[in-house]
Amino acid sequence: MVCSGFEDQTGTTPSGGWTVAAPDCSGTGTVSVDTSVAHSGTRSVRVDGKAGYCNHAFLASTANLSAVGPVMYVRLWVRHTTALPSGHVAFVSMPDSSQGGKALRIGGQNGALQWNRESDDATLPAQSPAGVALSTPLPTGSWQCLRFAVDTTKPALDTWLGDTQVPGLHVDGVPTQDVDQQWLSSTTPPRPTALRLGWESYSTGDDTLWFDDVAVGSSPIGC
Repeated sequence: MVCSGFEDQTGTTPSGGWTVAAPDCSGTGTVSVDTSVAHSGTRSVRVDGKAGYCNHAFLASTANLSAVGPVMYVRLWVRHTTALPSGHVAFVSMPDSSQGGKALRIGGQNGALQWNRESDDATLPAQSPAGVALSTPLPTGSWQCLRFAVDTTKPALDTWLGDTQVPGLHVDGVPTQDVDQQWLSSTTPPRPTALRLGWESYSTGDDTLWFDDVAVGSSPIGC
């Protein structure tokens, strides 16, 4: 279980149950504790995300989430400054032991939220006009409550922005063309082992993000 509003952070570098991580490679992206912007309390974590593959910058929970289930529920508050670009970016990354440690990721492409599976680069929804239309942008300049559920017993996912389910980011197990058919090409249930929040970009796209009031558990977590 993870539950943190970062109020226990005493310096500018994340500590305690959190650390700074840069999967694959790092560059000019940075992660810091911020006392000027917060969803609640007086602290949040700020990520200065930079474009380019080798600028990965993440806040990583040190908790082992391997036993959270059978459905893992995650709630986080996120605020960012620049609209999601047309290119592929990610701001949530979870190592998946069922995919050899390759990441399950939430980010954006074509200006809208999407899931991406690192192991085979499958996206949810499919990046067709019909699929993208079933997703939604991540609004800028205000705190947004992002919630998602990962079923560890079957290839099923669900995603909400606030209290509204995002139709294109929902997997019900029945393949639908232009939505989740590509995603369901793998029938292996996911098994996330950790949570990382930050920024990685595979082409263009700088962004400044803040994260606050993060929670992970085995039952639904409201905003």
